[in-house]
Amino acid sequence: MEGFILAAGLGTRLRPLTDDRPKALVEVGGATLLEHTIHKLERAGIRHLVVNIHHFADKMVDFIGSRTWEASIDVSDERDLLLDTGGGLKKAATLFSGRENILVHNVDILSYIDLREVERVHREQGNLVTLCVSKRQTKRLLAFDAEGRLVGRADEGWAFSGISVVSPELFALLPAADHPYPVIDEYIRLSREGYRIGSFVHSPDRWLDVGKPETLEIAKRWTLS
Repeated sequence: MEGFILAAGLGTRLRPLTDDRPKALVEVGGATLLEHTIHKLERAGIRHLVVNIHHFADKMVDFIGSRTWEASIDVSDERDLLLDTGGGLKKAATLFSGRENILVHNVDILSYIDLREVERVHREQGNLVTLCVSKRQTKRLLAFDAEGRLVGRADEGWAFSGISVVSPELFALLPAADHPYPVIDEYIRLSREGYRIGSFVHSPDRWLDVGKPETLEIAKRWTLS
């Protein structure tokens, strides 16, 4: 399994912390969000990672190059155009081997989700994509059928947790990376075309979106406990 860390966002919800650094380099418990994410993926056995960059891209490149990592790390450069989650994933396609499943992880997510288990379920179910989801209050909810397959958006349903596993065959099915687009919309399209977009349900406990100040403070207590 390889890994893709979505780290190109502007981090507007974390201003003023992101006025002079990318969100990925905001620190929690003595380490940056990027470090926390890289180490989590390394602990899952991943030895090749791709990180996309845009906001304060030079600082991201310098930081990655200044550390010694267990995994090899390539950078997908979005300096010219921020491509959102879908365009960003498509642009990074050529940096992967094309032979292994890819763990896609938002840089602002901290969790105790077992990433090896997510990938195992992905393989056993024969999914094109497996989305980590839980029951949480959010404005954007997804609906799944009785077999756990994505069917669309819903007023009541499951919240996507910013972590997924994708098969390399996905890349050929995504639009070109010449414009920004959200990947969830593409997953809904593909599910309606008959591709298996599955789910991995986890507890909302010990999962945090650290992209806003209030949860950043919770995360600091988390990592120090």
